Amino acid sequence: MKSFTRIQDGVCAMIAEGPCWTLTVALALTSIVISPQTAIAEEAAPAPVVKSTGNTLDRHPLNGPDSADSLISANSEEKADLLDRNLLKKWDEWKASIKEKTGFSFGADYTSVGLAATASLGDKTAASAIARVYGSWALFNRGGKNTGSIEFKGENRHSFTDIPPAGLGLAAGYVGVTEPVFTDQGFRATTLYWKQRFLQDKAVARLGLIDVKEYFDVYALASPWSGFHNLAFSTGSNTMSKLPDGAFGAMVGGYFTDNFYAAASIVDASADPTSAFQSVQTFFGDFDTFKTFEIGFTQGGKRLFLDNAHIAFWQIDESKKTGAAGGWGVNGSISSLVNERWLVFLRGGWAHEGGGLYEASVSTGFGYMNTPGGNLLGVGVNWGRPNSDTLSVDLDDQWTGEVFYRAQVAENFQVTPSTQLLLNPALNPKEDLIAVFGLRARVEF
Repeated sequence: MKSFTRIQDGVCAMIAEGPCWTLTVALALTSIVISPQTAIAEEAAPAPVVKSTGNTLDRHPLNGPDSADSLISANSEEKADLLDRNLLKKWDEWKASIKEKTGFSFGADYTSVGLAATASLGDKTAASAIARVYGSWALFNRGGKNTGSIEFKGENRHSFTDIPPAGLGLAAGYVGVTEPVFTDQGFRATTLYWKQRFLQDKAVARLGLIDVKEYFDVYALASPWSGFHNLAFSTGSNTMSKLPDGAFGAMVGGYFTDNFYAAASIVDASADPTSAFQSVQTFFGDFDTFKTFEIGFTQGGKRLFLDNAHIAFWQIDESKKTGAAGGWGVNGSISSLVNERWLVFLRGGWAHEGGGLYEASVSTGFGYMNTPGGNLLGVGVNWGRPNSDTLSVDLDDQWTGEVFYRAQVAENFQVTPSTQLLLNPALNPKEDLIAVFGLRARVEF
C-alpha cells in the first residue's frame, strides 16, 4: 500500500481542472489508497454530419469544431429540429447584420449536465452547468483570403451539488472521468488569440491564449457539450493528464497537399485558465511546455474531422509550478463517414509517464444521424489500462461503454440522455458493474 500523501499530491498536480478537495474526499472514502481525478478541459464540439464536399478545402484549415469561429458558424446552420422552430430568429438575424457590417461575430450557450450512479464509494449524484461566450473579429483582409482575426472564448463553470460531474467517476471508484469539463471552477478564460490564415487559406497560425483541443487529436464526437460524456472517447483517450486551454503559446499548421495536413504547437504546461494572463509569465519564466505534432489524411473541407486518419505525438515537461510529472505519448485515430449517416471510429493512445490516468487506451464505436443537423445516436466501447506511474500501484484493466441520444428539439435547443457502463471499476472491487445515467441540456444564443 502506497503513501496517501504521495498519491494525493501527485494526482492533484496532474489535475487540469476541478478542485483538489474533491480528490481528498474521495481518497478518504476509500480504503484503497488511490482515487485520481483528471477533469481536463473540453474537446472539440462535434461537426454536423454533412454532405460530401469532395476535396475542396475549407476556408478555415485546421479550425476545430469547438473554436469560436466554428461554433458561431454551426449555430447559424439550419437544423432538422423536431419542433421546426427558431425562437431566436430575430436575434440571429441581428447578429448576422453585425457580422456583415463590422466583421465581428459572437455567440453564447448554456449547458447543464446531471449524472447519477447506481453505486459509489461516496456521492451518487452530481450536477453542474457551464455558460460560454465566444466571438471572432476579422480585422485583416475581411471577406478575402489570408484573413487575420481575434478569437476569444470565456466561461463560467458552476456546480449544483457537493461534487461536480467531473468528480463522480472518482467518487464511484472508477479510474476515469465520466464528464471532464463540468466542474465548479468559476470564471475562466479559454482562448484569446490572433489567428492568421496564409498560403491562400491552406495554412493557419495562432498566437496567444490557446486551446490545444481546437486542432490536436480531434474527431467529430469528442465534445462533452454535444457528443460523448466519458473522457475515454475524447481527445487524448484518457492517456494525457492535461490538454491545456487558456495557455499562452503558438501553433502553425496546414495542408501540404489536398489531403495531407500537419500541425505543431508549443504552449504553457502550467497554465491556469482562472488566471489565464499569468500564463504569459510562466511560459517565458519557467518554460515548462506542452508540445504537440500531428500529421493526418482527410478529405478536406467540412469532412476534416469526419473522414480523417491521423497520428498525434505529445510531450509535456515536468512543471516547476504545479509539480506535474513530465512524459510523452502518441495517439492515433481513424474515422469515416459511411453512406452520409454512419460515422465509425477507432481511436487509441499510449503514454510514457506524463501523469495521465491510462497508460494505454483503445476506443471504438459509431455515431448515427439520419438527417444532417438532426438527432444523433452515439455508441462507444473503451478498454483502458490504468497508469501505474501515475497511480503508484498496479490496477486491473477497465472496460467502459457509453450510449447517448442527442435530440435536436428546436433550432437552438438540444437534450441528450445517456448511459455509461463502468465494468470492474479498479478502485471499487466490490462492484462488477456501475451504471451512470446522465441528462444534458444545451441552449444556444
